Amino acid sequence: MDTLLTIIGIIAGIVVAVLALSLIAPKSYTIQRKIVINRPVMQVFNYIKYLRNQDNYSKWVMLDPNKRITDIGADGTVGFNSAWDSDVKQVGKGNHTITNIIEGERLDTRVVFIKPFAGVADVYMATQAISNDVTEVTWSFSSKMPMPMNIMLLFINIEKMLGRDMEESLNNLKNVLEKQA
Repeated sequence: MDTLLTIIGIIAGIVVAVLALSLIAPKSYTIQRKIVINRPVMQVFNYIKYLRNQDNYSKWVMLDPNKRITDIGADGTVGFNSAWDSDVKQVGKGNHTITNIIEGERLDTRVVFIKPFAGVADVYMATQAISNDVTEVTWSFSSKMPMPMNIMLLFINIEKMLGRDMEESLNNLKNVLEKQA
């Protein structure tokens, strides 16, 4: 009987610890990266507003060239949805939808992850002219994590992990656009 009470006490302690940690852990995060591209703002914006162009610069999209893709709607317009399904675990399954466009300035999208983990992220890419032929691109990724999953934010540096991938993707974007004549 004492052993059973000890086991119950340990389990109760773990549950209380998890709940306490989930109360103090962040419940959302935003990661943002910027890059300067030596191209006019409209050239840059007109490239990034097409989600399928991410095939050429997004590290995440490029991880599995054999993923299955289903597109609905006209790319580069509000409502366009691109769904993917991959056998590569890091790529998983989900969909990406254009939710708002401010021509020449900002593209808002929503990414829904189905596997390997369920989640939703609001993403935007914004362009700002630095000069006639130089554009700053800002890429922002925001998501929420429900309790108790938010405890992971205490132990993994998601800023560093996702930020590094965003930087690589932005560098790819810069290389693609600056090589265009």
